[in-house]
Amino acid sequence: MAASSKKVFELFVSKVPWTVATKEIKEYFGQFGQVKKCLLVFDKETGFHRGFCWIGYSSEEGLQNVLQKDTHILEGSRLQVQKNRRPFMGRKANKEADES
Repeated sequence: MAASSKKVFELFVSKVPWTVATKEIKEYFGQFGQVKKCLLVFDKETGFHRGFCWIGYSSEEGLQNVLQKDTHILEGSRLQVQKNRRPFMGRKANKEADES
């Protein structure tokens, strides 16, 4: 049972408007299921995010709920959402990325 709670079902989201922050992404995707992690990648030089992120759900149900919806719109922009094909191996040091 412990092994199943560690498994994360991930989405790759692109075309994220630069005005959207991690909090808004978590809130939006949280309506489909429990968000386990949200990693919004930032550019070190500009300080703005790069327009894409990974969303991890604690269950496959949350992932499937997102994929069943055709259009996802945040702040007037249509997001491109797809199932992540391979697990994201990012830095664990980014405390804002994982929800405690």
